[in-house]
Amino acid sequence: MTLKLYYHPLASFCWKALIALYENETPFEPVLVDLADASSRESFAKVWPLAKFPVLRDEVRGTTIAEATAIIEYLDAFHPGRRTRFVSTDPDRSWQTRMWDRVFDHYIHEPMQKIVTDRIRPEGKGDPFGVEQARTQIREAYALLDREVGTREWARSGGTLSLIDCAAAPALIYAETVVPLDPAHRDLMAYLDRLIAWPSVARVLAEAEPYFKFYPVETKPRVRPGARPSQ
Repeated sequence: MTLKLYYHPLASFCWKALIALYENETPFEPVLVDLADASSRESFAKVWPLAKFPVLRDEVRGTTIAEATAIIEYLDAFHPGRRTRFVSTDPDRSWQTRMWDRVFDHYIHEPMQKIVTDRIRPEGKGDPFGVEQARTQIREAYALLDREVGTREWARSGGTLSLIDCAAAPALIYAETVVPLDPAHRDLMAYLDRLIAWPSVARVLAEAEPYFKFYPVETKPRVRPGARPSQ
């Protein structure tokens, strides 16, 4: 297999890369990494010394690509799919796509991880002030995105996804478990519902569901009813 993806099914940024691979039906070999297992971590560190996933390895080109956004842009450039380009070649659409990708990563995804990580810190090592700042940032981002999503074609243009949607799905699905959406944000809620029902996203969720018991939050990510992982 030309491509190998080093990942874990529960890891939110791994979802971002997996959604892109599944959306374009790009052939790849999944390599599950268990960072809690010394042998698995050591093997992974030989591929990427920082031992942070996702990481894509292109055996034919002898290239290692880290970070989900870089992986998706690499796929566009060197393993283009038949269904979609994740970043448009049109200059105006291109910079907008990259901007909203960053918005979802920095103002939804990263503060969500801050809140979740705080749940598993040793006793007395929590950061309640930082967690409250993260909650505030997510709420502010929700309000911005609710205003934006109603005027855009995210998760519907041409029946395919873009880099924006690949970023939005894991960010919003996990963020909803720690900072529930305001019912007044109807457009954003409808967008999230579309994402959860989207086949490539539903597949990622179905594959992750057996691992949700390890997610340290009482509210688990929503899964589309009837969704099943691919065999």
